[in-house]
Amino acid sequence: MNLAQRAAELLSLEGKVAIVTGAASGIGRGIALRLAEFGAAIAVLDIDQRGGLEVLEKIESRGGHALFSKCDVASTCECRAAGAHVIEKMQRIDILCNCAGIAIRKDVVELTEEEWDRALNITLKSVYLLSHEVVPHMIRNGGGNIINIGSGWSLKGGPRAASYCAAKGGVVNLTRAMAIDHAKHNIRVNCVCPGDVETPMLFSECEQLGQNRAAFLREAANRPLGRLGTPDDIANAVLFLASPMASWVTGAALVVDGGGLA
Repeated sequence: MNLAQRAAELLSLEGKVAIVTGAASGIGRGIALRLAEFGAAIAVLDIDQRGGLEVLEKIESRGGHALFSKCDVASTCECRAAGAHVIEKMQRIDILCNCAGIAIRKDVVELTEEEWDRALNITLKSVYLLSHEVVPHMIRNGGGNIINIGSGWSLKGGPRAASYCAAKGGVVNLTRAMAIDHAKHNIRVNCVCPGDVETPMLFSECEQLGQNRAAFLREAANRPLGRLGTPDDIANAVLFLASPMASWVTGAALVVDGGGLA
């Protein structure tokens, strides 16, 4: 086996089935496409049916296998139905990437209780709901791999982002707890913590704050590597954690932020 073959083997996801939440756009879309590129069949979960179907079609146009399941990740019933749909159509679940989330740019005084609940339900509770459905299948399968998407603000505070920081901080510590609980089941659980990534969600934050987009993006890129992240940057980190190359990595919070927290 030559070096190129060995590298391909270490990153191969052939025969694996991956669920990616929030996969209709932004980081989730990038992750779904990257995992499909390396051989995984992808279950695209999102409340955005149009965007989700576009991702499905893109995967299939490249020779991959995918399904779309419309899912409100804050709903117990819809998460249960989505998990059952994937098992029915694909027979197994090897990888779960919990990427769905929202950012409401308000401090605790500005934030309503409804907004707090919505932010925590979509960003944090969803990790629990999907894991609750998927982990039993992984145990029966002999193992699996869960990658949660946190944030640089999982590890430090940020301005006017109280619910987002709380939810993403919870994602990191939930990741650690799950890694401890399920190592005995051969399930690895890790977290990727992105910095500012050029996505529709980042543009939404700019609008919420009422800032000039060019100035906002310039400030967001002000980090040692001198640029914003891309969905591919985060997808590559998820690929590493999902692959055999990371076989002894669990409970980690991998920061991918161009040096922003350095």
